[in-house]
Amino acid sequence: MTFADSAGRLAGFAGAVLGWAPEMFWRATPAELAGVVSALTGEAETPPDASTIARLRGAFPDG
Repeated sequence: MTFADSAGRLAGFAGAVLGWAPEMFWRATPAELAGVVSALTGEAETPPDASTIARLRGAFPDG
């Protein structure tokens, strides 16, 4: 399958399932599209809990 074929299929999915206009599809990053598809198909990971977030904030402070 070529890139054009894959992009066409994904654009069709984004329009039919997500209701995205073509402009929304083409502005989305691959990571954003993958995140939405994962969430819809049940493949999304469990979000981090409060203790994990607190630990990460301590390890990576914003200033």
